[in-house]
Amino acid sequence: MIHLLDFQWHDLINPQFYIEFGGLWLLIFIIFAETGLFAGFFLPGDSLLFVAGIYSRDLASQVIPSSNEFIDLFFLWVLISFAGVLGNFAGYWFGKKSGPFLYHRKDTFFFKKKYLMRATDFYKQYGGWAIVAARFVPIIRTFAPIVAGVVKMDKKKFMYFNFIGCAAWVAVMLFAGHFLYKWVLNKFNIDLKQHLEMIVIVIVVISTVPIIYKFFFAKDKTNSENLPS
Repeated sequence: MIHLLDFQWHDLINPQFYIEFGGLWLLIFIIFAETGLFAGFFLPGDSLLFVAGIYSRDLASQVIPSSNEFIDLFFLWVLISFAGVLGNFAGYWFGKKSGPFLYHRKDTFFFKKKYLMRATDFYKQYGGWAIVAARFVPIIRTFAPIVAGVVKMDKKKFMYFNFIGCAAWVAVMLFAGHFLYKWVLNKFNIDLKQHLEMIVIVIVVISTVPIIYKFFFAKDKTNSENLPS
């Protein structure tokens, strides 16, 4: 249990903090911000959705009290997916309006050009499906829609991949959290709510280790020839 008076800055990457003190509406905003605002790249998207699956009944009951777990999950899936779709579209719009300016902008606390460059590489490698794949890649999912806007990806095509990617990402993480929690509780009588910190660490490791070298230890592209004019 986290106490508000004991707040520490590292709580901002702790999904339990958002669920306990912000509930469903803060969760929705976090998903929107992580996928729609480049300043939201540090927010805990994967782990937040996974933990939301564990607390699905509590979260859904804030709007529609239900005794049916599938209704709760379906409601959360639709609502959170909608927020993610809007977030990506906001990122796309921002990229389309900002254009090459972003590639020449100086780094700030909330903006790192190297993340944008690696999201660009990711987009070039996977094309339209990068919008889907990026949903499952921390940090890259924040910048992928911005890159799609910068390169002026067809809006209808973007929305198609945006919807598929967001719906799949939310479903996988949400349902995995809910049903894994039930299975572990019934099979081993272990309440995962008492071990959320360990779960978050595992999710972070699984989602980031495969891409650490490629996206964070690769040489930064500083050659101006690679920058859009």
